[in-house]
Amino acid sequence: MSADQKSVGEMLAATVPMARTLGLEFLETTAERAVVRLPDRPDYHNHLGGPHAGAMFTLAESASGAIVLAAFGDQLHRAVPLAVKAEIGYRKLAMGIVTATATLGRPVADVVAELDKGERPEFPVSVAVTREDGAVTGEMTVLWTLRPNS
Repeated sequence: MSADQKSVGEMLAATVPMARTLGLEFLETTAERAVVRLPDRPDYHNHLGGPHAGAMFTLAESASGAIVLAAFGDQLHRAVPLAVKAEIGYRKLAMGIVTATATLGRPVADVVAELDKGERPEFPVSVAVTREDGAVTGEMTVLWTLRPNS
């Protein structure tokens, strides 16, 4: 794990209490991809014995936040990243450890160019949640914005 990966994960754990509460593990955080794992703990289980939908939502949203910080962390002096909306679909039964993989939906340079023009850019982040066997159990899209500081 690089220092940047560790610092993004540590920053999220420090500033997002729910990520810390769930014990999320930030495995990879780059501007191209973020990978976050939710451990399998009985306290997180639903009535079927798998991770609760709320835990999976937090996992996926946290992965989207990790890639946003990795991609736009150098812009934090002039803009704050905010999630505008999120949509999740639960596709298959999730059991055991689940992992969320987030990808940025627009080139970083395009988003920064809009910010440079004084605009408030929006960009999607797609997240796939998978079981250890690779089956996709859920998919989330989070629409993010960079709100310029006043």
